[in-house]
Formats: sequence, C-alpha cells, structure tokens
Amino acid sequence: MVKGNATWAIYCSFILALMLSAMPLPNGLEWGWPEWVPMVLIYWCMALPHRVGLGTAWVLGLLVDLLQSSYLGLNALSLVLIAWITCLLYRRLRMYRMLQQALAVLLLIALNQFISRWGQALSGNTASNLMYLLPTLVSALVWPWLFVVLRSLRQALRVN
Repeated sequence: MVKGNATWAIYCSFILALMLSAMPLPNGLEWGWPEWVPMVLIYWCMALPHRVGLGTAWVLGLLVDLLQSSYLGLNALSLVLIAWITCLLYRRLRMYRMLQQALAVLLLIALNQFISRWGQALSGNTASNLMYLLPTLVSALVWPWLFVVLRSLRQALRVN
C-alpha cells in the first residue's frame, strides 16, 4: 500500500476555513454562518489525531483571534479545548453514525461559543439574547456534507 503525505491538503483546508470565517457577510446572514474553523479542526483531529492536535489548534486559534480582532488567546483556548476533547474521543466519534457525529459537533461548537461569549462578557461586550448559538445549529446541519467532502479529499490524496 502506498502511503500518502499530502500535508498541504490539511493546511489548505484550514486556510479555506479561515477565509470562510473571515468573509464579510450581511447583518442577517452572519448569525446563521457555520463555524468553519472548529468544524474542520474537529474533522482532522478525528481523522488524523497523530498529525493534527493541540499545537495546530493553538495556532489556528491565534489566527482566528487576529482575523476577528478578538482578545488574543480566547479562540486559541476554545479551539485547544475542542481539539483535546476530540483527540481524546476520536475512536468513539469515528464509530458514530452521521447523526450522532453531528450531535457531538453541535456540543463541541456550543462549547466554543460559550467560551467566546464568556470572554466577551468579561470585557462587557455581550448581548442578552441567545442568537449567538444559531451558528452552532447551522454547523451541526452542515457537518455531514463537510465530513463527506473532507473524507473524499483525504482518501483521494491519500492523506494519512
């Protein structure tokens, strides 16, 4: 069996996720935009936990902090926590059906949103509504398609 080493595919997927998360959106659409970076991170931590882990999550989080002009380290903290949980449970997550995986993604991204909201609340920049959880639901709905696309990419390029 020929082993692939297309690390560039992993980095390109993260760059695309960063670009999608930084894309300017109209006011009504920004509430329903999926959390691309955490979803891609969850996929790669689940698929290749020996290649994508806490260090990758920390760097991605710092990049997201810079892109969103948020407090440096806030997104890094939440992405490291998500990566740690995913790497801890990757064998179990792989065995789940797609609906169960989407529910796990919903919980992980909700954790990401709670940590971000907590950091914003500490600075006094928070609203009182629960609209910030809408991207969590949208991310869970998008997860099956993202999973299929990234898995196909990983298999076609023999990323392992």
